[in-house]
Amino acid sequence: MAFCSNCGTRLIEGAAFCPECGTKNFFSGTPVQPNQQNIPPVQAAYQQPAYQPPPQAAPQQQQRNQSQFGSLKFEVVEKETLKFLKVDFENNAVRYESGGMYYMQGNLELEANLPSAGGFLKSMVTRESVVKPVITGSGTVWFEPTLGSYTIMELKGEEWILDKGAYFASEMGVEIGSFTNKSISGFFSGEGFFQTKVSGFGKVVILSKGPLETIELNNGKLVVDGSFAVARQSSVQLTISKANKGIFGSMISGEGIVNTFTGTGKVLIAPAANKYITMIDYLTSIHSRVMQIKNS
Repeated sequence: MAFCSNCGTRLIEGAAFCPECGTKNFFSGTPVQPNQQNIPPVQAAYQQPAYQPPPQAAPQQQQRNQSQFGSLKFEVVEKETLKFLKVDFENNAVRYESGGMYYMQGNLELEANLPSAGGFLKSMVTRESVVKPVITGSGTVWFEPTLGSYTIMELKGEEWILDKGAYFASEMGVEIGSFTNKSISGFFSGEGFFQTKVSGFGKVVILSKGPLETIELNNGKLVVDGSFAVARQSSVQLTISKANKGIFGSMISGEGIVNTFTGTGKVLIAPAANKYITMIDYLTSIHSRVMQIKNS
């Protein structure tokens, strides 16, 4: 029920004006409903698009140009207790230790160039051959037999330090250099002040007195009583130390100076020499002792 706002007269339901004074009734009619179509729609909350990382370029790898070199296969063949290194070529090349070639067959050429002054120095300090011949072409090469062991290792950009006389042959993508030990470590460890260093990409053939075993160090330590550690990655450090603290402890333990390898990386050791190598070393020591007695 509504009344006129001016004179108070009761208004007829739905009347637009007061019947007494004619005042306009502002409350007449159906209440206006809001126009749903005129109300702007509520916009969804803005969502930032998910982050899309830029495409990563494929890692660049240092490889040999396959259009320049063909295939090269290394194989260790055993005949009559002797082990041979056999290499099959197809438009390729291999570098090896001087005097190591046994015989070759095919369209192959042997080159033996004199090294630079730096090469002569490296050869003197590492006790490796001053000249490392290179065989190129296509065919098969058999290298000198040994009673020891040949191990074929493939480098993929890493750097290895080899014992004296351990290097035998390698692909052309492998660089041969020298590594300098600390003076006291080189003198007492038996490894010498300088060792052969190989790095790069390709296969390397290692010559040892017996089968190699791989020891992996993860920020660890390896103690070796002797010189049967054949190779190590350059991330592994070589030092010498006493087996026991104090001179008296070393005397009663029977252990003197030991080689200690520390760091993170791999160490290749030959703890057991081939039985034929062991026999030859034993007979050689007997001969040396007999000659000492004879000369005295």
